[in-house]
Amino acid sequence: MVLADYLQLLSYGIILGSILTLGAIGVSLIFGILGFAHFAHGDLMAVGAYAALTVVVGLNWPIWAAFPFALAATAVVSLVIDQTLYRRLRRTAPVILLISSFGMALILRSVIQLVWGSQDRVYESGIQLPILIGGVAIRPNHIIIVGGSIVLVALLHVFLRHTRMGKAMRAMSDNVDLARISGIDTERVIIWTWILGGALAAAAGIFLAMETRLHPTMGWHMLLPIFAAAILGGIGRPYGAIAGGMVIGIAQEMSTAFWSPAYKPAIAFGLMVLMLIIRPTGLVGARR
Repeated sequence: MVLADYLQLLSYGIILGSILTLGAIGVSLIFGILGFAHFAHGDLMAVGAYAALTVVVGLNWPIWAAFPFALAATAVVSLVIDQTLYRRLRRTAPVILLISSFGMALILRSVIQLVWGSQDRVYESGIQLPILIGGVAIRPNHIIIVGGSIVLVALLHVFLRHTRMGKAMRAMSDNVDLARISGIDTERVIIWTWILGGALAAAAGIFLAMETRLHPTMGWHMLLPIFAAAILGGIGRPYGAIAGGMVIGIAQEMSTAFWSPAYKPAIAFGLMVLMLIIRPTGLVGARR
């Protein structure tokens, strides 16, 4: 392979890393506030992708116009799931919540198959002409994915750092009991956590569908690299998830220069296990 080929794989890695980053941030937010691994997060990504498809097909809108609707719809779905299921189990052991989230993943996937079918779908047909930059082919969708991810991460940073609710979320992530006795409305913080987590999952699902295709299992297949990214960056650390997502995405795509693409999940799993052995707290330190 020549240098241009490696640069092309690097660009693919940045695109995949952008998608993984959004998913991993949502996982880290939920873990940091609620203290359990949300196994249904990948299927929430699929819900967001199919919600956008409904608007694109039903109203013949462009994907960018369907984007806000899909984010809002998925945020509502995640909030409903929490209020009807997870809220009743919060005082139980975290493993109970983990198992229930696995069951919720199966439910969401089945609903998607019942409503939209099990066949592959796309937002728009046809071939996008790539733009050549330094020998690297970049499709317009790639620019949207990377640019959109940067904008969403920047907005989340502003929210967490400069709003009262964002500061309350960070305080609750540090110490739930201290946040509660300090007068922070923990239930409201949890609601906002699910809203943000659902919206970010929807954005990741839409970007994934733009890069590949829509399929009911699309989110489930991304669950391993998303958790690997979250663990690599430090589970419960949203900012660490950004670094973790990029590392996993680039590593998976660059590995195809030496091995079959079928080994990409193994790369994510291997990096996750290696991080757990060498530095269990992740790149920036995980929540206990």
